[in-house]
Amino acid sequence: MFTGTYTAIVTPFKNGSIDEPALERLIRSQIRGGVDGIVPVGTTGESPTVDYDEHIHIVALSVKFAAGRIKVLAGTGGNSTSEAVYLTEHAEKVGADGSLQVAPYYNKPTQEGLFQHFREVARKTKLPLVLYSIPGRCGVEIAIETVARLARECKNIVGIKEAGGNSDRVSQLRAALGPRFEILSGDDALTLSFMAVGAQGVVSVVSNVIPRQVSQMVKAFAAGKSKSALAIHQKYYPLFKDLFIETNPVPTKAALAMLGQIQEEYRLPLVPMAAKNRELLRATMKKCGLLK
Repeated sequence: MFTGTYTAIVTPFKNGSIDEPALERLIRSQIRGGVDGIVPVGTTGESPTVDYDEHIHIVALSVKFAAGRIKVLAGTGGNSTSEAVYLTEHAEKVGADGSLQVAPYYNKPTQEGLFQHFREVARKTKLPLVLYSIPGRCGVEIAIETVARLARECKNIVGIKEAGGNSDRVSQLRAALGPRFEILSGDDALTLSFMAVGAQGVVSVVSNVIPRQVSQMVKAFAAGKSKSALAIHQKYYPLFKDLFIETNPVPTKAALAMLGQIQEEYRLPLVPMAAKNRELLRATMKKCGLLK
């Protein structure tokens, strides 16, 4: 259902508002690049700084611009269960194909709290849900046992985006959940190592900039062409790292602006890159053949 390459797409802004023409261009670029889907309004889409109406509008625009050619896995999680339910219900109404549900952040619920949170969201929608475990941002990890319990009790919880930086956890998830539960890497630099032990793709930040190359890498590995996949990984590994030299999505937006695809605009508390890091990113993009 949600395997392959899913781009955690940025939200372009212009003069403080959503830049709808730029978003359409980005999504068309993703389609041409061969990705399987996009994830609007996740962390990379600056979900913390858009209001509810904007959030829903970005999902609706993404559905409109994707036009059924790629899937839309809407980022509609939250640290308030009622907020996550509200956003997910509206994502379903505007035609999203599924929802990415991040672990509640900052308030650090127990595993029982996580279970009840995700179960409540699952009860309120018919959309398939992909959990998102990223303890580095959320302060909590969705335990293997909690994932397995949710999968047993909620038939529309179909997968997880794993961003804990540990391939052993992917092995544990696969052993606990079986072959049908979908596991996606949440870290571009670890995609191949995660796929080697059972993941089926990636929710990628880097594919904002190089959708075709990331898609080709994932498809090659899935097809057993590990040498081809590794060659792509090695060529673009410097970019995989330098797009996280500052807080995501700041470097990715800077890179897209260098390529002339968007205005480089953020909402506070995010700010433009430091000059030293910007030059490092520019040099890496040149090295990778993306800039002259």
